[in-house]
Amino acid sequence: MKLLGISCYYHDSAACLVDAGRIVAAAQEERFTRKKHDEGFPYNAVRYCLAEGGVGQGELDGVVFYDKPLLKFHRILETYLAVVPKGLRSAVMALPLWLREKLWIPPHIQEALERCGVGDPREIFFTQHHESHAASAFYPSPFDEAAVLTLDGVGEWATTTIGVGEGHSLRLIQEITFPHSLGLLYSAFTYFTGFRVNSGEYKLMGLAPYGEGKYTEAIKRELIDVREDGSFRMNMDYFGYLDGLEMTSAKFAQLFGGPARKPESPISKREMDLAKSIQEVTEEIVLKLARHARELTGKRNLCMAGGVALNCVANGVLLREGIFDDIWIQPAAGDAGGALGAPLAVWHNAMGNPRTVAISKGRRRDAMRGSLLGPEFPREQIQEYLDSQKLPYEELPEGDWARRIAELIAGENVIGLCQGRMEFGPRALGGRSIVGDARSPKMQSVMNLKIKYRESFRPFAPSVLEERVSDYFELDCPSPYMLLVADVVAKRRIPKRGDENDLPLLEWVNRPRSDVPAITHVDYSARIQTVGEESPRYHAILTEFEKLTGYGVIVNTSFNVRGEPIVCTPEDAYRCFMRTEMDYLVLGPFLLDKKAQPKLEEKGDWRQEFQLD
Repeated sequence: MKLLGISCYYHDSAACLVDAGRIVAAAQEERFTRKKHDEGFPYNAVRYCLAEGGVGQGELDGVVFYDKPLLKFHRILETYLAVVPKGLRSAVMALPLWLREKLWIPPHIQEALERCGVGDPREIFFTQHHESHAASAFYPSPFDEAAVLTLDGVGEWATTTIGVGEGHSLRLIQEITFPHSLGLLYSAFTYFTGFRVNSGEYKLMGLAPYGEGKYTEAIKRELIDVREDGSFRMNMDYFGYLDGLEMTSAKFAQLFGGPARKPESPISKREMDLAKSIQEVTEEIVLKLARHARELTGKRNLCMAGGVALNCVANGVLLREGIFDDIWIQPAAGDAGGALGAPLAVWHNAMGNPRTVAISKGRRRDAMRGSLLGPEFPREQIQEYLDSQKLPYEELPEGDWARRIAELIAGENVIGLCQGRMEFGPRALGGRSIVGDARSPKMQSVMNLKIKYRESFRPFAPSVLEERVSDYFELDCPSPYMLLVADVVAKRRIPKRGDENDLPLLEWVNRPRSDVPAITHVDYSARIQTVGEESPRYHAILTEFEKLTGYGVIVNTSFNVRGEPIVCTPEDAYRCFMRTEMDYLVLGPFLLDKKAQPKLEEKGDWRQEFQLD
């Protein structure tokens, strides 16, 4: 039975094909349209998923949409009516789009399937937003039963839910509803510190270690009342998202000493302290909710999804607290993952089909297949592109492929990797990655300023051999999806000098803090990706690098520049490669040297194509 999941119209629209409960393919629309966080109907992602699954005319059994538009529209109308006349401007902008497009899901689905030559599905289903999140967390997880925690901005009404999964059954048993939302609270601080909402939350998290929690108590006193069970209520006097087009009100600015930072302006100590403070509040709420979920469900394991579940710092704190024996987080935890959870919810929960957890080498495995669920380009197709463009390249023999790449990394070269299937979710995991030598003191600065064209303060993540993770980090479990933060082990650290708070930001960033300085943040932390059997070719690169250098860890960042989605095709990868100061590009079995490439001819400033924030 083939079910197609769809999420769209807010941010990160996506599609996913599930066949008899098995995840066949999943992709975000942004990867095809090249519009970051594309919220439009995912025509291209649908086409890819159906093609990957070999779905022909009349073979699609059902389509599952990830939330209930009528219920969401009811919430929006009720909110506008509650704040009349203040919300009039916002209503005039939003309601025509709802009436013209967002309420008409079945016609859009039928149009997409007609374009793909598939024909009408037998049925169209709608799941609730947080049901989709919860299903995306529990059903692919390696647990037979677990507590489930979902946290995001808002679905229909729910912003936070606690549920319980047992076998094929999944029940949501408690919720917090709009306008009280941990996701929207965090986004309010994202906006106020000058970053883009639904895009800059990672930046706020990365900025937090530079600051002090001097506003933590003010946030808990004035903005949000947090109870012992993790439930909370927000003081809406400080927020503008009910009746206006901004996240915060004038009262918010007054509390924190002046207006919001303007995007692209210098980052001050205030922004660092605000980032640290909201991160501390977020961690406190997540921990209290997790303790309550453990008491409420009695389960030993926890599954998480929703945009807040991408806060890998909070996830690391939660793991170390030991509230649960183990936690598993959906790698596409945001709205894109709803396209994956929705068909699983219908297949298992609504239809009652059984669920089996895979076991490999004596260990329970999740069903995400390394989150490598996107397109893969065969050797012949890549070579046809290279030859058609008359681009110089070298084809690496299979037996030498990993070793040659490892040698280049060890030589402090920066390499773009476009090989195998593309990742589903916001993290590059070795399929569409830019990699470098974690031992290099200059690598973080080079990658930020010359490759990614992004803020200098932002840290880079390590990819580490799964079997070596405890040699480098205070972590003793796999973290295949880069969703856990842990500290570098003490023996590898370089002691602080004590003057860090007095340094200019760039100098503080560039000061080495361990023997793997390129991936060690200013507080000795790292956002870890462990690499195991789910990524055999990427694992081979790390293995060869360890043979050469004695280090089983490298730098890994997503293959894109600031404002651009992660690359999808060989053409995307080559264009990004040529627009940056990367040294080499790997396209499947082919290696391209930057020095040998012809000049890329472009009209105007290519960065104007993308949403720089």
